[in-house]
Amino acid sequence: MEFDERFRQSHSYECLLFDLDDTLYPLSSGLATACRENIEDYMVEKLGIDKSKISDLCNILYKKYGTTMAGLRAIGYEFDYDEYHSFVHGRLPYEKLKSDHVLKNLLLSIPIRKVIFTNGDKKHAAKVLSRLGLEDCFDGIICFETLNPTNGSSSYDEESDAKGGLRQTSSTGVFDILDHFSRPNDDSDLPKTPVLCKPSEAVMEHALKIANIDPKTTIFFDDSVRNIQAGKRIGLQTVLVGTSQRVKGADFALESIHNIREALPNLWEDTERSDGVRYSSKVAIETSVTA
Repeated sequence: MEFDERFRQSHSYECLLFDLDDTLYPLSSGLATACRENIEDYMVEKLGIDKSKISDLCNILYKKYGTTMAGLRAIGYEFDYDEYHSFVHGRLPYEKLKSDHVLKNLLLSIPIRKVIFTNGDKKHAAKVLSRLGLEDCFDGIICFETLNPTNGSSSYDEESDAKGGLRQTSSTGVFDILDHFSRPNDDSDLPKTPVLCKPSEAVMEHALKIANIDPKTTIFFDDSVRNIQAGKRIGLQTVLVGTSQRVKGADFALESIHNIREALPNLWEDTERSDGVRYSSKVAIETSVTA
């Protein structure tokens, strides 16, 4: 466990922002592997993608777009978001997650606002928190539906991703991204995804605005290096979870979320919430989570 000594002397924080999967529970649970298998099955069974292309396609889409789902939509596949989530998350072995009384006590003992920020859908978030026994530990949830409302409207300004040189997908067919990357000298733009998710810096900034979170007084916990690095670039204090090796962009590296008290004792030293913290109604929609 590595840490920056300046945190020992830092001023009070107003919010702790937590990723969900493989952050609040360990990667060893097996849910990530099961999720990947479900995604691959969906691509074959529902989208008719050649099974021989699935592995390479998943890797490229995840790397370039943040989630495979976002990448599939970018390259031209049309599908219902709820159906996708039901197929991918609905069949996960949630029984592998057990109540974590240690983490629950740790979280409840921190007198600071706590918010979940996940790319997953609200049903998945509710199921995970229920299985872990943590449903009463958080003040709000930023999830897929928060950033991708079902009515298709979003206050997100898409100009932010222009920096990446992305463009909208042609309606005439599916963009062959595997062929695109098989030609090393092809520097043409990649199609743009309509799905908003981490690690897009613009999307993350938008999420913080929705939840009325000030990055300067917030600590962000995530198991993804790229999410952590994106968080650092938008001004968050960052904690990489799942490894003791700190990387560029991470202020802390915790092998387990259970090490939070050892690394950040000052969180318990702040006995009162900041009076300036206000809760966003858009996030409060997802506050009460049930199984």
